[in-house]
Amino acid sequence: MKCIPLIAATATLLSLAINPTAFAAQACTSLNGHFEASLVPPGQGHCPDVPTAFCTAGRVWGGIQGDYEFVMSGATPSATIGGTATALFYAGQSDIKLKNGDHVFGTDTGSLDPPPGLGGFASLITFTGGTGSMAGASGQISLRGEFDAISATTSGDYSGNLCGN
Repeated sequence: MKCIPLIAATATLLSLAINPTAFAAQACTSLNGHFEASLVPPGQGHCPDVPTAFCTAGRVWGGIQGDYEFVMSGATPSATIGGTATALFYAGQSDIKLKNGDHVFGTDTGSLDPPPGLGGFASLITFTGGTGSMAGASGQISLRGEFDAISATTSGDYSGNLCGN
């Protein structure tokens, strides 16, 4: 009886090897690049008109090129689970409008150390789809950078992969 699952798995792998188009639907590209963004006040642009809303907008260049928008959906102090007293864990939604007009959507999770902390942050964007040629987008990019509370800006680098149709 142990042979049947092994035979089925081998047949599946062989069919994929013989039919390379089985993988063609999700071509992935490695990405490296940079970003910069500014805080967007609540009620302006894409930012909801909620006094506690935290939103940014800016641009990305390198492997992905376009305009970027982020809306935080929630945050919790990292100290609640033993983390740095000034740091926050957050989640939100990202929208990257590519130069060709298509959008790539993603769920953004990360940590931020705002004042009186040191200003660093790290984030992981998991792509969840998009529009046009990016309708089936998947993959992830990791970001690391700095938050400057005085100028209300963020900047840094990203790397990862983007898989599309």
